[in-house]
Amino acid sequence: MVYGISYCALSRYEELKKLGFDDSKKLTEDRRVELSMIIEANKDWIGWAVYVISPSDISSSMFRRPAYNLNEMSHDATIRLIRGVLDNGIQLEEIYVDPVGPCHSYRNKLSSHFPGASITVEPKADSLFPIVSAASICAKVTRDQFIQNWQWNETGLEGRLSKAFGSGYPSDPNTIKWMNENDDAFFGFPDVMRFSWKTISKRIEETREIEW
Repeated sequence: MVYGISYCALSRYEELKKLGFDDSKKLTEDRRVELSMIIEANKDWIGWAVYVISPSDISSSMFRRPAYNLNEMSHDATIRLIRGVLDNGIQLEEIYVDPVGPCHSYRNKLSSHFPGASITVEPKADSLFPIVSAASICAKVTRDQFIQNWQWNETGLEGRLSKAFGSGYPSDPNTIKWMNENDDAFFGFPDVMRFSWKTISKRIEETREIEW
């Protein structure tokens, strides 16, 4: 999982709107790369950062007791990213967030950490606020780079296993194809796959007879 933040001066927000940012999920990968290059070309007034959580870290967090779930991870990543901007001496007056979980409680949580800022937590903020779109584009381009250049933690897999993972969504036929072709009878999958993902855990339960 890759979480992103982007920020700019309020005095230039109208200028930001004209750069063409939109809901990153609606954009092609090539268009996201183009927009990320626009962000980089304007780094004198548009800032960004990302926070990456590996699949294995997500799995170990969700399998521990008590579980550290995806909502909590997302909230903590957001808080860490905002805190990082503030620690760099940037004054944040307005904060816009695409929510994970209920908006009201999430907004209250963020307000308790950043009481000096006006905080908006809005569903589909990615498509409503260009600054959120910019952050999402940075996150997705980073994610795509990680996946395309994935380094196996397991030995002997480089050059033997395909890295055509697809999008990682269960509806993606390329993702299903990769799982079908690379499901090891004993180990399951390399740790590029998140074992806490319901699609994986259900698959393992249904295709294996496990005795405890």
